[in-house]
Amino acid sequence: MTVSNTDATSSFLKGLQSTTPGTTGTSTKSSTSSLTGSSSLGKDSFLQLLVTQMQNQNPLDPQDNSEFVAQLAQFSSLETMQNLSTSVDSISTMYQSSQALQASSLVGRSVTVDAGSTYVDTSKAMTGSVVLPSSSSDTTVKIYDSTGTNVVRTIDLGTQKAGTTAFSWDGKDDSGVAVEAGNYSFVANGKLDGKGTQLSTYLPATVNSVTMGTTGSDMTLNLAGGTQVALANIKQIGI
Repeated sequence: MTVSNTDATSSFLKGLQSTTPGTTGTSTKSSTSSLTGSSSLGKDSFLQLLVTQMQNQNPLDPQDNSEFVAQLAQFSSLETMQNLSTSVDSISTMYQSSQALQASSLVGRSVTVDAGSTYVDTSKAMTGSVVLPSSSSDTTVKIYDSTGTNVVRTIDLGTQKAGTTAFSWDGKDDSGVAVEAGNYSFVANGKLDGKGTQLSTYLPATVNSVTMGTTGSDMTLNLAGGTQVALANIKQIGI
């Protein structure tokens, strides 16, 4: 008796869904659902199915060679995609581990961050910088207290060329009186092509701890004074 490709395929699939002697109906249901769920036929089952078709084809009416070539191409494509997925997962894990190691090494160190506020130890001078996309006139940096409403000090930088311009604050207000340590906001402005523009500031900060993201990435640095910044916002690492 000759077995057709259809019969062989059907028998093979039934074999995959069958249970071993002594198993219960629950096992049968579980086995069947594994085929119809997310873990459907993998590359091993696909190859077994292909071999079964070849072994049971009608010798008087064999399957066309082009169909076998097409199935082999599908199998090769499936295997390549699965291997690629495994490689990507491995690279992602390595990258996350590298980020975690890099971030943990920053604890206790001084960094320069792209931010508008930072904790300032006013017992010593601090240095920040203003980012200028083009030449600027009437460039100023206003320092606000923790409420963000009271101007403590205004630093006049005058006319500056495009690039990064440093500024320094000695921890005193406009009257020359020393202020308390705490969180301060820095707002830089300048005239670019005659138009008033708010500018970005790079400020120093000390890293107290690191918070990992839910997926192992997107780590957040917890800075002195309670502020937080993303690891990507670090512009410079000090000592």
